Amino acid sequence: MAEPPRKAFVCGHPIAHSRSPKIHAHWLRSYGIDGSYEAIDVTVEAFPAFMKKLRRGDFAGGNVTLPHKETAFLLADRRDAAAAEIGAVNTLWVADGLVYASNTDAYGFAANLDERAPGWDLGRIAVVMGAGGAARAVVQALKTRGFAEIRIVNRTAARAKELADRFGTPVSAHGTDACRELCGDADLLVNTTSLGMSGDNGVPADPAWLPDRAVVTDIVYVPLNTPLLAAAKRRGLTTVDGLGMLLHQAVPGFQRWFGTRPVVTKELRDIIDRDIEQR
Repeated sequence: MAEPPRKAFVCGHPIAHSRSPKIHAHWLRSYGIDGSYEAIDVTVEAFPAFMKKLRRGDFAGGNVTLPHKETAFLLADRRDAAAAEIGAVNTLWVADGLVYASNTDAYGFAANLDERAPGWDLGRIAVVMGAGGAARAVVQALKTRGFAEIRIVNRTAARAKELADRFGTPVSAHGTDACRELCGDADLLVNTTSLGMSGDNGVPADPAWLPDRAVVTDIVYVPLNTPLLAAAKRRGLTTVDGLGMLLHQAVPGFQRWFGTRPVVTKELRDIIDRDIEQR
């Protein structure tokens, strides 16, 4: 008797903007897997009930996005090391009536740079703009890759200090007034803020402050060529856009739910790139 198709999801509120269904649908077709992946709008109030439903085995698992990442961390039965260090989750799977949780954002961030700027992790000093949830994953990735100094720069210095205290050595916290000096010897500049999103021409830091060897990456992917990346290119620096992080973070979840480890290809990137342009 054939097994029923395996089902997965992405949930958030709102969720219509998510590109995850396109990513996973492409992989399901490419690997000939009988399965599905759907977007489900779940309000903050309804999320605890959704987690209870998940334990019943209605889904193999799924992704969690805003505003549920921290609540999912608290409600999951088991969490892996990445989730525990970051304090938020984006990937869930079900086994023996328990909900397991991970955070694959750090993996996605690093895998994107591995693909687009090999050797990026040979650097020792990183400057991270922003101190929100995305910054947590980035700092965890940088710490795992052995950066000697990770300098968090945020408009609200107290938020930066809170993040630095969470991760400890080698992470430090700074206000934006110190940004120019901090960039002077940096090997990597990462933007995790919303500056540069469509309709926003803001640049979180001037690439002119960076040394010639620096790599600049922006986790924003709408638009792909953010004002920060455009300025860094004019400066002649190596740049990496944020789309690859979105694609690579989806890999571990798909493998968990459907039993096949997918590959991020140019074809997939082009599909999502066209979708971004059409919206």
